[in-house]
Amino acid sequence: MKIKCPKCEKNAELSPDFSFVKCESCDFDMSYGEYVKFIAHNEKTYSDILGDYTGSTEGHTAGSLDEWD
Repeated sequence: MKIKCPKCEKNAELSPDFSFVKCESCDFDMSYGEYVKFIAHNEKTYSDILGDYTGSTEGHTAGSLDEWD
């Protein structure tokens, strides 16, 4: 499956078993779990999604991305 390379923004390949992301253009190579963390930390669009997984935040803030590590 083709996904956006976070390093060069070209197409990267996500392995069929979701174990790694590899980009031939810039030699980017990372496990899928690390890729998700990298994207969440570096792209505001995706970091906002992490708040959806914190459960109820009524009366509390969702915290920072550092708390997700």
